[in-house]
Amino acid sequence: MSVLSPAISDRRPAPSRRRLLAVDRGRIAFCLVVAALALLPVGGLAWFAVGGDGALWPSLLRNVLPRASWTTLVLLTGVGAIAVVTGIGTAFLVARCRFPGRRLFEWALLLPLAMPTYVMAYAWLDVVHPVGPLQTALRGLLGLSDPRALRLPDLRSAGGAIFVIGFVLYPYVYLPVRALMMMRAAALSDAARMLGAGPLRAFFGVTLPTIWPAAAVGLSLVLLETLNDIGASEFLGIRTLTVTVYTTWTVRGSIEGAAQIALAMLAIVLLLMLAERHARRRLSTAAPARGARPPAEFALRPGGAALAIIACALPVTIGFGVPAAYLGLAAATRLAARGWPTGLLATAANSLAMASLAALLTITLGLALTIVARGARGRLVRPLMRIGTIGYAIPGTVLAVGLLVPLAGLDNAIANAVRGLTGQSIGLVLIGSGAALLLAYCLRFLSIAIGGIEAGFQRISGSLDGAAASLGATPVRVSREIHAPLLAAPIATAAILVFVDAMKELPATLLLRPLNFETLATSVYGEAARGTHEDGAIAALMIVLVGLVPVIRLSRAGRTG
Repeated sequence: MSVLSPAISDRRPAPSRRRLLAVDRGRIAFCLVVAALALLPVGGLAWFAVGGDGALWPSLLRNVLPRASWTTLVLLTGVGAIAVVTGIGTAFLVARCRFPGRRLFEWALLLPLAMPTYVMAYAWLDVVHPVGPLQTALRGLLGLSDPRALRLPDLRSAGGAIFVIGFVLYPYVYLPVRALMMMRAAALSDAARMLGAGPLRAFFGVTLPTIWPAAAVGLSLVLLETLNDIGASEFLGIRTLTVTVYTTWTVRGSIEGAAQIALAMLAIVLLLMLAERHARRRLSTAAPARGARPPAEFALRPGGAALAIIACALPVTIGFGVPAAYLGLAAATRLAARGWPTGLLATAANSLAMASLAALLTITLGLALTIVARGARGRLVRPLMRIGTIGYAIPGTVLAVGLLVPLAGLDNAIANAVRGLTGQSIGLVLIGSGAALLLAYCLRFLSIAIGGIEAGFQRISGSLDGAAASLGATPVRVSREIHAPLLAAPIATAAILVFVDAMKELPATLLLRPLNFETLATSVYGEAARGTHEDGAIAALMIVLVGLVPVIRLSRAGRTG
C-alpha cells in the first residue's frame, strides 16, 4: 500500500488546480440555472400543449389560424419593407451625402424609438379619425363641411398596422447601417466616384451589397418586435398569431390552445434567430479595418438636397412628430378640462417601481453572467449563457403563457406548505406579488444587459485580470475593484435601456400582473380599449418622455463615436 500511495498522490490535482476545477464547476452550475430559467417558458408551453384535448383545434384550424397566419405574414412583410427602405435610405443620406440639416437628422431619425407601437397606434387612430384633427384640417382647406365628403383610408386594417409599426421600428435598421457606413473604408466609394458613378449608382452598385449584413441584423430585430406586438395590432383590429394567443387564453378560456399556437410561433422565432445569427457572423467578417479612411461624401445639388430633407423629415414626422404633438395637445386638453386623472400617480409609481426592480435584477444577473463567462476556461459556459438570453426573442405573450404553469405550480406548493404549517391560506405569492412579472421582465431583457456589458468588457484588457490574479486578488475583488469602475458607463446605459423597455412592455404585463395592478402601459391599453383616448393621453405621453432617455444617449454616442 505504501508503494502505491505516491503514485496515487501524483494523480491528484494540485490544490490550485482543484480550486480552479471547483470554480469552473460553480460557473457551469450558475449558467445551468440561468439557462434552465430561460427554458422554463418553453417547458411550460409544452406541458400545456400536451395536456390539451384538442377540442378547440377544429374551430381554430377552420376559422382562426389560416387568417391569423396570413395576417402575420403580411404584417411582417410590410413592416420589414418599410423598415429596410426607410432605414437604409436615411442612413445613406446622413452618412454619405451633404445637405442642410443633416446633423439634425442624424439624431432626429432615432426619435421614433421613444414611441411604443401601441402608443403610436393610439395616437394615430385619433389623428386620422373622420372628426379628428387631420381630416378636419383637410376639409377646412378644401372648404368642405360634411365629414363624409372626405374620407382617408381606414387605419383599422393590415395596411394601417404596417404603417404604424413600420415607422416606429425602422431605427433598428437605420442604426447599424449608418454605423457601418460611417466606418466603412473609402476605397470602394472613391473607386466608384473615379469611374463617374453618382450617388444613386454608387449606392446600389457598391454600398448596398456591403451594408446588407448590418441591415439584416436590424431587420431581424424589427421582425421580432413586430411578432411581439399585441397592443397596436389589437387597437387596429387585425388578428395576428400573437393576438390569437392572447384571445384564445383570455376570451376562449383555453390556455392549452394558446400554448399550442405559441409553440408554433416559436418555430418562426427560431428561424428569425438563425437568420440574425447568420447575418451577424457576416457582419463581423465584413467589418472595416481600424484606421481606414472614412468614405467621401456627395454634395447634393439644391433639388437633391430638398428631396433628401423631405426623405429624412417624413419618417421622423410620422413616427414621432405627429403622435407626440397629438399626445401633448390631448394631455393639455384633459388637464384643463378635468384635471389630473384619478389614480394615475399610483399607476406611474407602479411602473417606476417594477421597471427599477427589473433593471436592478437584470443588470445584476447580466453582470454576473458576463464575469463568469470572461473567467471561464471550459467550453460549456458561453453556450449556456447564450441560452439564457433567448428570452428577448420570445414574444411577451408567449413568455407569459409559458411561465404560468411552473410558477402556478410553485405558488400552489408554497401555499400548501404554509397552510400545512400555519393553517392559513396565503394565496398565490409569486403571481400575486408581482414576482412572476419581474421574472418575465428579467428573462426578456437579459440579452440587452449582457450585450451592453459585454461591449464594455471588450475594452478591458485581459492582462489586467491576470496581473491582479498574480498579486493574489480573488475573482470577487477583481470584479469589485477593477471591472466595476471601468464598466460604470456601459452598466448605466444597459440599465437605462432595460428600465425603459420594462416601462413600455405590454404583452407580458397584461397577462402576469397582479389583480388590480396597473402600469402606464396597461393604463393606455385600457383607455384605448374603452375608446376614451383623451383620458389615456397623459399616461402615453409619460411613456414617450421616459423613452426619450435612451434615444438621447444613443444620439450622443453616435456623435462622439
